[in-house]
Order: sequence, then structure tokens, then C-alpha cells
Amino acid sequence: MDQPKIERMLRLMQLLSGNKIYTLDELSDTLDLSRRSLFRYFDTFKNAGFVVQCIGDGRYRMTTLNKEYTDLSQLVYFSEEEAIVVSHLIENLDGTNALKAGLKQKLAAVYDSTSISDYIENKGKSEVVETLANAVKSKHQVALKDYSSAHSGKSKDYIVEPYKFTKGYVDIIAYDTEAGLNKVFKISRITSVKMLEPWKFEDRHEEQPIDSFRMSGSPVEHVKLKLTLRAKNLLTEEFPITSIEVTQVKRSWFWEGDVNAMEGIGRFVLGLPHEVSVEEGPKLKAWLTENGAFTQKKFK
Repeated sequence: MDQPKIERMLRLMQLLSGNKIYTLDELSDTLDLSRRSLFRYFDTFKNAGFVVQCIGDGRYRMTTLNKEYTDLSQLVYFSEEEAIVVSHLIENLDGTNALKAGLKQKLAAVYDSTSISDYIENKGKSEVVETLANAVKSKHQVALKDYSSAHSGKSKDYIVEPYKFTKGYVDIIAYDTEAGLNKVFKISRITSVKMLEPWKFEDRHEEQPIDSFRMSGSPVEHVKLKLTLRAKNLLTEEFPITSIEVTQVKRSWFWEGDVNAMEGIGRFVLGLPHEVSVEEGPKLKAWLTENGAFTQKKFK
């Protein structure tokens, strides 16, 4: 299958699973495809575990064969071999293609695969992710070697019980056996991983919710942002999960959701002060005011 054809199929998947619902004519015009080609792609999607349905008024939408899943980003219809093949196809897309990050994120749903390294963004960390994935699956402790702590500014080894990845394999959630706490460790800061003995503290493992800006903890505030088109594009490229949370009203775009900390969303807003406004979120406004004043004073 040639690359342009692959890109059209992937683009079609995104259109059919997005917020807007399209007619066949709109899909045909957008992708420069005939109706015959569209229905041929629909059949291909069906064979892969997806269904394209006409939901009225001549508009089509992609759904799942399994009622347990209501969000396409949660689907796990690829076998390990299929996931590897699809991952290679995605890697062949241009690095600037806006679809690439979102498609990789969907492939990350293949949680039990032992070939995660074929489709994670950072190829240099493939062995780390592989070992962590095997430890999660087999319920074993691991040693995180030379982990660079952002708080202490030093590197040290941690003995942990890893039990869940965050979206896109950015972090690993694990129980720190020495501290007796559940923590979130960034994959990029792990030098290497060594498999150890089986878990001993499974009853202490707790979920650590991760917000759309990759911050862990419990929600501290509900926020609503108003975005320009450029800000919306930058937001969904840097934080792909937000692509399903953004809505459009006329020529403005809005992101709305709960955040677990101000740092993640705050850094994004501070970077685009003329293109993002805070519609809701008094705590975020206070954080921006304080850090904006500090920045102004420091670089004055």
C-alpha cells in the first residue's frame, strides 16, 4: 500500500471519529476520494474491528463492535503482529503530519504487547519500556537505575512495583518500596531497568489520575480555555489527548476539563499569552499572575 493511500485511510479514520459528523459528499470532497473508494475503506475498517454507520441525515460515524468501549481511543482490536505492522506504516508518515501523535496514542492501547518499542516516540527508551511492560504484565518489582529526580536534582536507584503506564508511555505509575508511596516516574528520566522479584505490596497500589497536561494527582480545579486556531493546533500537537476535548464555536476553539496541578496547563498558557484566555479557573489565573510577575521581574 503506497504512503498517500495510507495517509488518506488514516485521515478518514480521524474524520469519522472526531467531533464533527460528515456526509459522504463532505468526506469525498475533503479526501478527494470517490464514494466507491470510501465504501471500500469502510469494509477495511470493519475487518479491523471498526464499524462505520449511517446515523441519519446521510451522515457517517465510526463506532466499535464492542459495546464495552465507547471511545475509539480505548479500542484494543490490533493483535501484536498487526500493531507492529501499523506502527511501521505510521512511522513512514512525515514527521510533521498532525495525525502521527494521535495514531501512536491509539496504538498505545495495545497494552499487553511485548513490542511496544516499535511504536513509542523515543526510540532510545524502547528497552526501558519493554522491561517495564513485562514487569507490569508479570507483576514483578524492578530497579529503576540512575533515575534523575526533578526535585532533588540528583540521580538514584529506586526499587518499585510498576503497575500502570500513562497515555503514550510518557510515565510509569509505580509503588516506591522504600518510601512506601505510589509515585509517577517519567520514562525519559530512567537510565535502565532491571527485573527483580515478584510484587509484595499489590494491595497498596492506587490509581494516580493523570490530567490532559500529564500532571498526576487529584483534580484541583475545573478550567476552560479559549484558544485561537494556532493555539488549538499547538495544544493538540503537544498534548494529543486534548484533541477529543476541544470544541469549536464559530471561529474560536475551547478546551475544558479538570486539572490536577497548575504547572502543566500554566506553562502552556504562559507560552501563548496573546492566543489563550482563561474563561474559567480562578486558581489558574492566580498562578499565571504570580508566575507572570516573577518572569517579568527576573528578565526586566
